[in-house]
Amino acid sequence: MLSRTIRGLVRPKPNQIEMVTKRLVSQVRRAILLAMSAFALLVQVALAEDFVDESSCEGQGEAHIWVSPLRPEAGAPLKIMAVSTDAAIYELVAFDSEGRRVPIEIAARGGPPWSLSTTIANVSGGSYRVEVWRDRQAVACRQIHIGRSAADSRPAASGRFGLGWNLASEAYFSAWIEQLFDAPPEESLSFPSLEPALRNPARNFLHNHLGLGEDRALPATPDCADFPFFLRTYFAWKMGLPISFRACSRGTSKAPPRCGRPTIKEDFTQSIAPPSIFNDLTRELADAVHSGSFRTALDDDATDFYPVELSREALWPGTVYADPYGHVLLLVKWVRQTATRPGLLFAVDGQPDNSVTRKRFWEGTFLYADVRGAGPGFKAFRPVLYTTGDAASARTLSNDELVDSPTFLSYSLEQEKLTPEDFYAWVGKLINPQGLSPKEAYEAALDALVEQLETRVTSVDNGEAYFRRNPGGVIPMPEGVAIFETGGPWEDYSTPSRDMRVIIAMNVLTRLPERMVRHPESFVMDGELPPVVKTEIEQYHAQRIQERSIQYTRSDGSPWRLSVADVLARKLALEMAYNPNDCAEIRWGAREGTTEYATCKRHAPAAQRARMQQYRPWFHEARRPPR
Repeated sequence: MLSRTIRGLVRPKPNQIEMVTKRLVSQVRRAILLAMSAFALLVQVALAEDFVDESSCEGQGEAHIWVSPLRPEAGAPLKIMAVSTDAAIYELVAFDSEGRRVPIEIAARGGPPWSLSTTIANVSGGSYRVEVWRDRQAVACRQIHIGRSAADSRPAASGRFGLGWNLASEAYFSAWIEQLFDAPPEESLSFPSLEPALRNPARNFLHNHLGLGEDRALPATPDCADFPFFLRTYFAWKMGLPISFRACSRGTSKAPPRCGRPTIKEDFTQSIAPPSIFNDLTRELADAVHSGSFRTALDDDATDFYPVELSREALWPGTVYADPYGHVLLLVKWVRQTATRPGLLFAVDGQPDNSVTRKRFWEGTFLYADVRGAGPGFKAFRPVLYTTGDAASARTLSNDELVDSPTFLSYSLEQEKLTPEDFYAWVGKLINPQGLSPKEAYEAALDALVEQLETRVTSVDNGEAYFRRNPGGVIPMPEGVAIFETGGPWEDYSTPSRDMRVIIAMNVLTRLPERMVRHPESFVMDGELPPVVKTEIEQYHAQRIQERSIQYTRSDGSPWRLSVADVLARKLALEMAYNPNDCAEIRWGAREGTTEYATCKRHAPAAQRARMQQYRPWFHEARRPPR
């Protein structure tokens, strides 16, 4: 742990040394608490009359076995997932009621939390015994009775209808999120909305978990701010857990948002709730939450989220990332660095047009700035639990209760003390602890820019589809900073926030060679002098931006290909390309009088273009204005 922490530092400063010291103290205290808890558990196991009984096996470590659906039936599929928070798990085995080992295929993910999952396609009657193994020793087991509710043998950590959220249910939520959005690192993963993902039984471990056919026509179209809350609520619905949310202000240029008292919903905790209850609750959530819910100050207790440590141990799938300007992403997958492949950290986000796209961590996507009007960074959902088992005692935990917590991810203010440059360097070291060569770093930045441009292709196409459905219409354009926040068709089909992030991404890529001179310690240069590396990467850049390209659809339906070099050359045009009332050609920076532009048939009203010209400095300086 010490070596990992030291490697995570880049040019340590006094405040960083202080943070490392606090982290080490925190980790020692947490280890002691976990050891005490484990010892007490071992004493209980030693006193158990039957060592192989499920109750004694289930709790020997921080590994738990989960089953879906809630009531397994003979002749139907049975899904099994094992999740561990203390160490990797390597083997998941199943035995039928005759003691015969069932042949299964295992998918392994994560770390931490670590998970193994499988599906038995056609279970027979009777019972199944499932065991999880680590280092030739069973660390968890579970007896599954076909035809009986899985809640009959559910571990107390589950929450139906028990203790509320704890480390086991948080880890299960994390593993569920990772499987829901899993795909090979090289695959471009996107959905027109959340519905295709949730309705896919291969992705959604909790698909039809309640046995009500509840996912068959479930509406699932949350946008950016609603997206994490929707997924959290969906999981709570399936698992019988409470949820909490607050009404928050949007903040100002001088102060972050503030929130009121929590609304704690226990609609799912007393009995299995039908889809109508879930739909009603998500509509209530959508009316209450917004981007301000995520941008609260890091030291504020009255919030829906709290900041966590900047460590691989704390940044689980399901953690949110709140940027200072209102965009929100949800972490979904870590990819380890190898000798032949850089590491990656993936997140997904919901867009105003309801599309969902997986993105990699880098400066052009995860915006970070030290601003007085927001508390940006990585944050976890503030947990809800019952202190005495009485439903009336449901409450959210305070920051003090989450410091050095052995039961939840620990509260930490270390992100607050980092400059943007230090923040990106720190997280970059978590993703690639061995560092990257200059070419690897450049390719990672180029891949991320292309990824953002491809996402923008979908956004512009969605705007074109809207006007095909509404020919001759004009979408009203809000005034001032409201262009970034207003709802309705403007929010759905305009792209000011996304375009500003694309412009920032362009700046990051083109300034990368100069950064290699200013911060050579951030790259593995193998003895080469930084000015020499800068020249080599500039030449490589000139070649690669001609080789990489995207393709968009013009107004007449014909495809048009743009190299990355073309897009970079159009950066000035992209400062005024976010208005959906303009044709796709204008939105991709085509010049009037060219063959590319000839198919353009739609233009924004002159009054809107005049306001866009007035707002242009925001995009030119890549600096979102204060509210």
